[in-house]
Amino acid sequence: MDNSKDYLGFRATVWFSLFLTVLLLTSSCSGDKKPPPPPPAPVLVATVTKKTVPVELKVIGNVEAYSTVSIKSRLAGQLVQVNFKEGQDVKQGDLLFVIDPRPYEAALRQVEANLARDKALANKAQADAGRYAELIRKQFVSQQDYDQAKATAESLAATVNAGQVAVHNARLNLSYCYIKAPMNGRTGSLIAPRGNMIKADADTAMVVINQIQPIYVSFAIPEQNLAAIRKYMAEGKILVSAVIAGQENNPEVGVLSFIDNTVDKTTGTILCKATFTNEPKRLWPGLFVNVVVQLSTQPNAILVPSQAIQTSQEGQFVFVVKPDLTVSIRPVEVGRPIDGDVIITKGLKPGELVVTDGQIRLAPGALVSIKTGI
Repeated sequence: MDNSKDYLGFRATVWFSLFLTVLLLTSSCSGDKKPPPPPPAPVLVATVTKKTVPVELKVIGNVEAYSTVSIKSRLAGQLVQVNFKEGQDVKQGDLLFVIDPRPYEAALRQVEANLARDKALANKAQADAGRYAELIRKQFVSQQDYDQAKATAESLAATVNAGQVAVHNARLNLSYCYIKAPMNGRTGSLIAPRGNMIKADADTAMVVINQIQPIYVSFAIPEQNLAAIRKYMAEGKILVSAVIAGQENNPEVGVLSFIDNTVDKTTGTILCKATFTNEPKRLWPGLFVNVVVQLSTQPNAILVPSQAIQTSQEGQFVFVVKPDLTVSIRPVEVGRPIDGDVIITKGLKPGELVVTDGQIRLAPGALVSIKTGI
């Protein structure tokens, strides 16, 4: 029994020694190995470019009719003719409405008859006054009779003048029965259909005409840009582009034509208007458009995609890819945006590569692999 216990103890001691030896060897081998380097981080890059870029303002604008006229009748009567369709283009002088002219024709004939009567009486009175002037020189009539004849002639002459004014007014009222377009434009909804009784100078217009060729686009610019606007406007015409939603590649181009004389205190902006010929009639009153005011150009501007710009507590920076495909952090000073790019005023040179996607996996000195797309 004692020999058996000794044998088991001996075996346990041997196994324990072997276990320690293997453990020490394993620890020694693992301490000599270094962890493998991390794989290159896949990134998208862009090249820093230098080119001439426009100096412009981008705001939201609203299209306004060049002029708007509400058509009303100057006299009362029944509407007997409507000579246009809703939404029709009309020209200055086109006949739009006819108010029943018969009452005004009758009124004209009446005052013309009165005028003819008064003229006949005035002619007789004038002849009588002439005869009395001859008789008074011969002392065949009294001074009182002469004065009476002369006053009658003058009174009837004044009556003739009043009758001529009445005839003129009657003709003018008759002309008001025929309502014509005061300008070129496009009619809106017909508010007074044929057959309606029309009031003189009613509160509601019969139709509204908007002049859309040319046409205005109004927009507000921040007050800090007013000095630049006035400067470039004094040097020449300032071109303004109106971009319709969904038609970004085909803007309408006009000219800045108006700057308001007061800055809006509540918004800190000033109202401006640009005039467009609007030949294709793409601009429509009430339409909202993106407005681009082209002031000048900036040569030799350094540009990078806006996605390359990163922000830290120390400021803005980019990851620059070196020729050995490692990256470094470069502080930059950022200017204004230009169509998805930004102007870099300090920190980069043309031709350098900057990371535009994948920055979250990067650190200074990290190895990268350049992807060709996402």
